[in-house]
Amino acid sequence: MAIDDIGKLTDHVSLGALTRIVPRYVVDEVLVETGSAEKRSRLLPAHVVVYFVLALSLFTDGYEEVIRKLVHGLRFARTWSKEWKVPTTGALSQARARLGEEPLRALFATVAVPVARAGTPGAWLRRWRLMAIDGVMIDMPDTPENRNVFHKPEGGTRRPFPQSRTVGLTEIGTHAVVAVKIGTIHTGERELAGALLGDLTPDMLVVADRGFYSFDLWRDYRSTGAELLWRVWATIRLPVLEVLPDGSYLSEITNQARVSKTRISADNIADIRLSTHIRVRVVEYQVEGHTESGEPSETFRIITSITDPDHASAVELADAYHQRWEIESAFREIETYLRHGKGIRSKTPAMVRQEMYGLFITHYAIRAFMVEAADTVEIDPDRISFTRTLHIIRRRITDPAEFSPHDTRDSS
Repeated sequence: MAIDDIGKLTDHVSLGALTRIVPRYVVDEVLVETGSAEKRSRLLPAHVVVYFVLALSLFTDGYEEVIRKLVHGLRFARTWSKEWKVPTTGALSQARARLGEEPLRALFATVAVPVARAGTPGAWLRRWRLMAIDGVMIDMPDTPENRNVFHKPEGGTRRPFPQSRTVGLTEIGTHAVVAVKIGTIHTGERELAGALLGDLTPDMLVVADRGFYSFDLWRDYRSTGAELLWRVWATIRLPVLEVLPDGSYLSEITNQARVSKTRISADNIADIRLSTHIRVRVVEYQVEGHTESGEPSETFRIITSITDPDHASAVELADAYHQRWEIESAFREIETYLRHGKGIRSKTPAMVRQEMYGLFITHYAIRAFMVEAADTVEIDPDRISFTRTLHIIRRRITDPAEFSPHDTRDSS
């Protein structure tokens, strides 16, 4: 086999079912857009390195073993090992550094879109697509570079590693994380959530826990046209303006920093971002604890921008809020099942971010694949096991490739 033919073997590298969600031509387009396409042929071309980063999310082995599993899916798997030597860990590290973080960030932004269809169970409240925001902490190696950027938890923690704080926007019914903002341990969740504004659309109903509430963040999220359903602390003053037939009531939230100077109601201006007072609807209810376990009852206080009970009843809103826990399941799938609780393996901040985007791309691809499978038999995606799907995909990578990311467009 000629040297030129050996190099072309990398065109057949496959991530099995994942390439249906992250096809080769999309990877190539992103590499061109980010200026990361090679000027010359390499044994580790950029598109192979991209799929290698995704494979790092599927396997916890060392670099050389991961690339072995990846190239085992080559169309000519029986001959690659005779001519194409497995790159060393050092060569793979250099290839990752050469690629950088931007292609993976751009790839995630390109492929990660909501996947629920009109009939997907648990994905909608009437006409609104149910979404949730939440944060997750992910460990990384304790290197000087990572410590200087991401920092370590202070005090008597049992997890003495640098950590990133990431806030994600997740489609509740499918567990598909469609947008993330990566920060350090000292970056606040509200600050990261504020950076997700560009990912919100008017067809969404965004659910959030009480740690995210502030007047400014609520106002900014409403300015996108998305509807909101957030839990708030009991200390937030919510005057009863009108009691509604379903037991909820109308109230308003205020910008305390400006309320003493002037009063601008969002109901009377075109630009909600200039308001000091915003009308909301309040739903209060109690969830009974388990007597046998001694678990106490808990009172929930949620506010919503959907002020008309005819558009969504108090019971519907309460049920929708409790589906917020689905985003915690999504993050648990990433932390526990993809990474086995071992965190990120990269030793420098740029590679940490590159690996994290790869992690979210891979999780998204698995979840999107599961939605496709559920749609074919018309069942709730939640009835399909994430761990079983993950095991199947891992096995498929080491099988001869059925899906090749080779660019099939006419190159003439």
